[in-house]
Parts: sequence; C-alpha cells; structure tokens
Amino acid sequence: MSAPRNILVVAHTGRTDSLEAAVTVCQQLLAAGAVPVLARTERADLLAHCPHLDDQLAILHETVATTELELVIVLGGDGTILRAAEIVRGCSAPLLGINLGHVGFLAESERDDLGEAVRRALLRDYLVEERMALAVRVKLGDDVIYETWALNEATVEKSSRERMLEVVIEVDGRPLSSFGCDGVVMSTPTGSTAYAFSGGGPIVWPTLDALLLVPLSAHALFARPLVVGPDSSLAVEVLARTGGAAVLCADGRRVHDLPPGSRVIVRRSPVPVRLARLHSGPFTDRLVNKFNLPVTGWRGPVGRE
Repeated sequence: MSAPRNILVVAHTGRTDSLEAAVTVCQQLLAAGAVPVLARTERADLLAHCPHLDDQLAILHETVATTELELVIVLGGDGTILRAAEIVRGCSAPLLGINLGHVGFLAESERDDLGEAVRRALLRDYLVEERMALAVRVKLGDDVIYETWALNEATVEKSSRERMLEVVIEVDGRPLSSFGCDGVVMSTPTGSTAYAFSGGGPIVWPTLDALLLVPLSAHALFARPLVVGPDSSLAVEVLARTGGAAVLCADGRRVHDLPPGSRVIVRRSPVPVRLARLHSGPFTDRLVNKFNLPVTGWRGPVGRE
C-alpha cells in the first residue's frame, strides 16, 4: 500500500474568496485520492464555510507531521506565502503559491489558473527551485539573545517615529560606516523586490547568490545600497548613544526588540526555502508582468547576439 499523499493547504481564511478557493482545492485533492492537510485554526474556518468536508481534512501537527508533507499549496499573496514558509520551515515540501493578492511576486500561478495548477501539482509536474534564506542572530555583548531566519529580509528599524536610529554597519567583521537613519534592510535576492526595493535598493536576479544591505532614509553621504557575496556576513550595531528604541523584523512576521548596544548579524542560512515552479520563463518576464512595466516598442534582438 502506497503512502498517503499529504498536501498542506495554507489560505488567508479571513477572506471569502480565499476560503472558496481553499474549498475548491481540497475537493480537487480529495477527488484525486490525496489528503488535504490544514492547520487547526484554518481547518475550523474552512469547515464553518463548508461543513461537509469535516472528516476528510487532516490536521497539521496532530494527524500529519510536517515531515510527512509532499507539497504546500498556498492561496494568497506574498504575506501568506511567507507565513507558509514559516509553518514548514526545515522540511523538504516545496511551496506552490497561487496568487489571490495584489502583486504576489512569490506566487507561481494566478487565481484564474487555480484548477490547472492543482492538476499539475497532483501530477508532480513542477520543478523545485531553492531560494537563499538568511540566518539572523542578535547579540548583546557576548550573549546571543535572539535567533531567527528570513526569506525576504531582516530589518533593523526605529520603533518610535520621533527619534532617529544611530547605527554602525559592518561587512565581514569590519566597520564600514555609521549614520543616523530610519532603519537598515538586509535582504536576499528574493527580497530585493520587496522592502529593499521600496527603500531604493537594486533588483537582484534570484539566480544570483548575494546579500543586500539597504539603508533607509540615512543622514550620510556614504549610505548607498550594498551587494556582497553569499559567504559574507552583514551586521548592524545599534549604538548605545541612540535616543530611540529599535526593533528587528524578519519577513514582517517575527519581531524582537533591540536594546541599545545590540548587534544584528546576518549570514546565508544553510537551509533554503523550496519553491515549486510551474513555469520556466525568465525572471525578466516576471518583473514585466508583476510590475506592469511598459515594453511597447521593443523589437527584439537583431541577428545573433
């Protein structure tokens, strides 16, 4: 007897359209003999919307462990995909994002392609792409006071509007510059189209292994975005003289207060995030489609380049 095909469904259950999409996905999985798995709270929301699925939905961490998952189908925008990545962190199941939000940069498919995306998932007709993640450590003196990770970015920010944050930035254990600012974003290439992009950082193709550092509203002549190699370390030290409180935020989800004198060190994590890809088109096309960039007038390469 073959092992059950456990497929986790993660949805933004606070929205009716997302609930309806989750019901559709669960029904399609059941019809194919797969086992839909949901977190307990999301399962309760789904059953309130569609009670007849009651005995057919497995519960994550109770009847099915994360190590038993084959795939994660995520229904929502980038925030929901980041939440799903947090839920299954460290297990091998890839994430297949179906965009029900706005830009949905991490998503692989759109709402109109929901049925086709699930059909291909059931056929295992997808490629798995590994994206770099960040390992984040906070030290105060010699003590490690907090550790986390991020797929997009780790940000050191001021937590009060009135006061500027005083920081020193560091690359590979050496100080580079100190300045006052609103914050500093340390990002992966995946996160280069998120907060780092909003802060004026470059877009980095996800096939490139690199780390980014982007100061936010810095009061300094030398406070430009930096791109360093994947084996480098980045650090931001919150100076003891800083007048305001600081906070670390990882992917907009995991938050930790930073006392003055804290050092936030970011390196490449040994554990990547695995994304299921249905399309193998170039990243350039994804940028054009997601940002609705104007390309009218392009005639293409002339001859052989």
